[in-house]
Amino acid sequence: VQLQASGGGLVQPGGSLNLSCEASGSIYAINGMGWYRQAPGKQRELVARIATGDVTDYAEFVKGRFTISRDNARNMANLQMNNMKPEDTAIYYCNAIIVTLTDGSAGVKSYWAQGTLVTVSS
Repeated sequence: VQLQASGGGLVQPGGSLNLSCEASGSIYAINGMGWYRQAPGKQRELVARIATGDVTDYAEFVKGRFTISRDNARNMANLQMNNMKPEDTAIYYCNAIIVTLTDGSAGVKSYWAQGTLVTVSS
């Protein structure tokens, strides 16, 4: 199983970016996908996540600005970031809780994609 993230870059304050995350490989099911971020000198923190049934959870500091969505057919999650602020500058990491089947036995594991840098600056 692999997790690939894309879409980071430089954006001006008030601008928008979209991050994408795609899972590939021998996937039986994806229980949830989410985005976390880590700014310099800070701990990694949850930004947004989406579970089975499209149940979403957002950090307070992105509510009303960021939207997470899933494309189950393509094993993808997207994070639409609007009205971005300089404090949104961080490395963003995609996470997925993936179920695989091996010899008839199900296994559940947390996977992380490589980080993608998001810089909000004028």
